[in-house]
Amino acid sequence: MEERLKLVALIGAGAFIGSLSTLTLLKLLSRTVEDKDCSPQTEKFDDKQLISEADQDGCYVHRAQNDGALDLLRDEIVSEQLTRNIQFFGLDSQRKVSESFVVVIGLGGVGSHAASMLLRSGVGRLLLVDFDQVSLSSLNRHAVATREDVGMPKALCLKKHFSRIFPECQIDAQVLLYDASSEEKILSGNPDFVLDCIDNIDTKVALLAACVRRGLKVLSATGAGARADPTRIRVADLRESTNDPLSRAVRHRLKRDHGIEGGIPVVFSLEKPRAKLLPFKGLSGEEENPSDYQIMASYIVTKLAEMQIETEPIVNFDVDHYQVLLQRLIEHEELVYGTANDVQVDVEEVRYVAKELWHGRSAKDESFKEVGRAMWRSVNELMLVRWDRTKPASVSNLILLKFDEVDEHESMTLEDIKEKEPEFFQKVSSVLERAVWDFCL
Repeated sequence: MEERLKLVALIGAGAFIGSLSTLTLLKLLSRTVEDKDCSPQTEKFDDKQLISEADQDGCYVHRAQNDGALDLLRDEIVSEQLTRNIQFFGLDSQRKVSESFVVVIGLGGVGSHAASMLLRSGVGRLLLVDFDQVSLSSLNRHAVATREDVGMPKALCLKKHFSRIFPECQIDAQVLLYDASSEEKILSGNPDFVLDCIDNIDTKVALLAACVRRGLKVLSATGAGARADPTRIRVADLRESTNDPLSRAVRHRLKRDHGIEGGIPVVFSLEKPRAKLLPFKGLSGEEENPSDYQIMASYIVTKLAEMQIETEPIVNFDVDHYQVLLQRLIEHEELVYGTANDVQVDVEEVRYVAKELWHGRSAKDESFKEVGRAMWRSVNELMLVRWDRTKPASVSNLILLKFDEVDEHESMTLEDIKEKEPEFFQKVSSVLERAVWDFCL
C-alpha cells in the first residue's frame, strides 16, 4: 500500500511539473509569434553588410525600449531569469539596476567579461565601445567570442551574443576609438556609470579626466595580470592603489596633466606580478593585460542597486618614514639650490622611490636583502638627493644615499661618475629607467 502511495505521488508531481512547463513554453512561443514582424537591422564594417542574429532577435530590445525599463521586471521571463538577483537586492533595488545605463569602453579580456556580468545582472541599457576586431589570440580571454567571430568588431560581436542572453537589454554597439572627437558621442546621455577597461595609458587618462570633468561616475581597471591570489584584489581610491605600476602611472599623469589627485575608484591587486606578461599588440599597437572583471561588475551593480558595501581599507605602513624623507629632501634642496620649487614628488612618490626603487638602502649599498622591517633600521641615516643636478628632483631623478655619501656625490658630475664608477653609473641609470617606464615619462 505504501509503495502504491509513493507511485501515485510521483506521478502526480510529474504531471504538475509537466503542466507548468507546458504553460511556460506556450508563453514563450506566444511572445515569439507576437514579435515576428520586427525587421532585422544591418550593421556595416569592412565595406560589407552584416545582418547579425543579434539584430534579428532584437525585437525584444526594441519592445523593451518602447515600453520602458520600468516594465522589464513585470515580464515573467525576465523576472524568472533575474530571480537570484531579486532575492539578493530586493525588487525595488533590482528595478534600479534594470533602469540603469552603463557605458563600457574597451571590450577585450577585461571589458567583455565586465559587460557580460552587467548584462546577466539585469542592467537595462548598455553602450559598448571598442574600435578593434576579434582576433584568434584574444579567444583565450574574451567572454563570448568564438572562431566564427574572428574579424568581427568586438562591439558588434558582444551585441550579437548578448541579445541571445538578455534580449530585453537595450544595447548600442559603437565601433569607435575613444578620443577628444568621440567624447561627446560616447559620454553623452547621462550614463549612470562608465567602465574604463582601456589598456592604452594616454586614452585611459583622457577618459578618466573627461569623466571627472563631466561629473560622471567611473570605475577604472588597472593591473591584476600575472597575479594568482584573488584575495588580494581590492577596490579603492586611485590614491590608495600603491602596489600597482599601472595605477601609479595613471595617478601621476592625472595629477601632472589635469590636476586630479584622487576621487576615482580603481580595481587593482596588492600582489606583485609573478612574471612580465607576454605583450600582445592589436591593430592599435596597444598592449592588453587582463584584470579582474567580476570585481568590476559586482562593484557597479551594488552601486546601481544603492546597496551599501564597505570595502576593506588599504593601509600604507610606515608613512611617517616617507614623510621624514620628503622633508629632508625639501630642506636639502633649499640649502643647496636656494629653493624647493623643483621638488616634484609627494609622499606617495617618495614611498615608491625609497621602497620600490632602492629597497630602503643606499644606492651604493651592493648587498641584496628582501624589503622588510629591517630596511628601516638605517633610515635615520638616509636621504634623497638628485642623481643629475641639472634636472629637477623628480621620481626619475632621485637616489637614496647615506648622509656621508651625499657630499661626495654632489661634488661630481655624471660624466665623472660614469668615468670613475662605470658599474655604479650603469646600476643607477637602469633603476631610474624603471621609474621612467612605470610612470610613462
